[in-house]
Amino acid sequence: MMARIIYPDGDGIAVIIPAACGLSINEIARKDVPAGLPYKILEVTDVPADRTFRDAWEADFTDPDGYGIGSDAWFAEQAAKQEGASEL
Repeated sequence: MMARIIYPDGDGIAVIIPAACGLSINEIARKDVPAGLPYKILEVTDVPADRTFRDAWEADFTDPDGYGIGSDAWFAEQAAKQEGASEL
């Protein structure tokens, strides 16, 4: 994937490098970004390659691409979908 997911992490910015796993980038973000935190999906070229001053990076999350729900909630959501599908 040629995209990165960023979200605020304390005083800095966290970067997720998604792996090809069959999920869309939005589903990866919903799952892997902590619950309630906003995230943005950026092209890899829009994320600085030099990580020396990562704690000084800034990003505007006033118009996020979405909000994380965290892995526990995401897996529970998937289990509920599977359960609903098996009842059909």
